[in-house]
Amino acid sequence: MSILDWAVLGLTLLCIVSYGLWKSRGAKNIEGYLLADKELPWYQVGLSVMATQASAITFLSAPGQAYSDGLRFVQFYFGLPLAMVVLCQTFIPIFRTLNVYTAYEYLEKRFDSKTRSLTAFLFLLQRGLSTGITIYAPSIILSTILNIDITYTTLFTGGIVILYTVYGGTKAVSYTQMFQMGIIFTGLFIAGYMVVHLLPAHVGFIDALHIAGKMNKLNAIDTTFDLNNRYNIWSGIIGGFFLQLSYFGTDQSQVGRYLTGKSTTESRLGLVMNGLVKIPMQFLILLIGTLVFVFYQYNTPPLFFNPTEVARIEQSSYNIQYKDIEQKHQEAHAQKQIHADQLLQAIDRQEEKGVDEAQKQLLQDEQRTTLLKSKAVALMQKNNIKSDPNDTNYVFLSFVTHYLPHGLIGLLIAIILLASMGSTASGMNSLASTTVVDFYKRFVNTAGDASTYLAASRWYTVGWGIFCIGIALYASKLGNLIEAVNILGSLFYGTILGIFLVAFYLKKVKGTAVFYAALITEAFVVCVWLTDLMAFLWLNAIGCLLLMALASAIQTFCKSSLKK
Repeated sequence: MSILDWAVLGLTLLCIVSYGLWKSRGAKNIEGYLLADKELPWYQVGLSVMATQASAITFLSAPGQAYSDGLRFVQFYFGLPLAMVVLCQTFIPIFRTLNVYTAYEYLEKRFDSKTRSLTAFLFLLQRGLSTGITIYAPSIILSTILNIDITYTTLFTGGIVILYTVYGGTKAVSYTQMFQMGIIFTGLFIAGYMVVHLLPAHVGFIDALHIAGKMNKLNAIDTTFDLNNRYNIWSGIIGGFFLQLSYFGTDQSQVGRYLTGKSTTESRLGLVMNGLVKIPMQFLILLIGTLVFVFYQYNTPPLFFNPTEVARIEQSSYNIQYKDIEQKHQEAHAQKQIHADQLLQAIDRQEEKGVDEAQKQLLQDEQRTTLLKSKAVALMQKNNIKSDPNDTNYVFLSFVTHYLPHGLIGLLIAIILLASMGSTASGMNSLASTTVVDFYKRFVNTAGDASTYLAASRWYTVGWGIFCIGIALYASKLGNLIEAVNILGSLFYGTILGIFLVAFYLKKVKGTAVFYAALITEAFVVCVWLTDLMAFLWLNAIGCLLLMALASAIQTFCKSSLKK
C-alpha cells in the first residue's frame, strides 16, 4: 500500500474509534456498559444489528465464496425476513417486559437454574469459538499487506479490540457501528463500480453478467430439494429461518444490540430495518465477487491467492514444479480470454450455436484451471502438511490490493477492519455480559455493588478476548470463514432456539424435561454433523424441532418423576 492508503486507513480508523470512545465515556454500571443505558434510536439499533452480523468475514469471504461458487449463498438469508416478524411479535416484548440483561435470565424465571446455566454455557461455547474466527479475518489483511506472520497480526488485532471493548462497552460499539455501516455501504458501491470499470472497454456490466451466467455463477435460486445441498431455496427458507431466529432471538451478541433501544417499538423497527436491508446488501457483496470472477477471465489471476503459501512453496525444493504448473495456468487463462470474447460476440449476433460452443469452451477452460490449482495445492501440502488448501478468503483482498487505485485501497481495508472491530467487540461484549449476569452474579459474587459488577465485566471481557485470540490462531484450518462460522453456529443454534420456543409456547413443559431434552438433542446434532448426513443449515431446524418433541415426550411420560 502507498502512503496515501496508509493515511486514509489510519485517519478512518482513528476518527471512528475516537468518536465511539468519546460518546461512551462515563459508564458507571453494567446497564450503561452492557446495554448502553437503553437509550438508542431505532436506526442506530438497526445499524448496530447489521454491523454485528457483517464482520470482516463478510467482506473477505463472501466475495471469495461467490468467486468459487456463484450467488447461491444468498439463499442462506431467505429465512431472515420471516424470522424478524417472529422476533418482533414474541421475543422482543418478552425480553423488554422482563427487563433482562441477557436472554438467558428469562429461562430461570420460566424453567429453573440448571436450564438457564446450560443454555448460557452453550451460547458461551458457540460465541467464543465464532468470535475467534472473526478475529482471524482482519489478521489475514494485515499479514498480507505487511508481509509478516499471521500469528503476530492475530495477536495485534485481538489486542486492539480487547482494549477498545474493555474501555467503551456496548455504547462505544453501537455508536461506531452506525458510522461503520455508512462507510461500508459507500465502499461497497465504489468497489462494485471499480470492478466493472476495470473490465476491458468492450465489456460492460451486462456483458459481464452474460459471462457469469454462462459460467454458472448467477445461480441465486436453486429450487431442487436435496438435504445434502448446502444452499437451495428450501434450506435457505426453512433451515435459514431457524438459524436466523436463533441467532437474533437467543444469541446475546444480537439480543444485546436490540435491547439497547429506547423502547419496544424502537427495537422492533431496528430489526425490521435489518430484515429489509440485509438480503440486498449480501446480494451486492456476492455480486461483487461474481464480477471479480469475470474480471479474472480477462486478467490472469494468481494460481493461488494466499501469498504466504505461495512464498513458502517458491522457497522450497518444489519451486520448479510449481513454476511449471503456474506456466500452464497462464496459458489456460490466455485461452479463457479468447473464448470469453467469442461468447460475447455470439451473444451480440444472437447465434445460439456459437453461444453454446463458446460456453462449452469456457467451461472446459475452467475445469483445466481448477485441475491445475488442485495440483498446486497438492504440491503445497506435500511440501508442508500444515499448509492451508483454501484461498477463497484472499480472493477479494488480492483484487483490492493489486488493481484498485491508491486511497481507495486504504478505504476498503479500513472498511474490512472496521467491520471486524464492530462484530468482534459485540461478540466479546456479549460473552462478558453473559458470564457476569448468568454466572458471576449468581454463583461467585451475589452481593456486589454496581462498581464491582462493572469491573468484573471489564475483566471477563479481557479473559474472553484472550480465549478468542487462541481460537483465531487455529482458524486457518477451517476453510472459507463465512461458511465455517455459520456451520459452527448451526451446531448449537437449533438446541438453544428449541429451549426458548418451549419456554414461549409449551407452557406445560417444565425445566427438567427441557434440560435432558437439550443434552440429548445437542449430542444428536453433533453426531449428524460428524457423519455428514445432511447440509449444515438443516441442523438448525432438526435441532429445534427435535428438542421440542423430546421435551414434550419426557414431560408427558415421566411426569410423575419430574418435580419441576
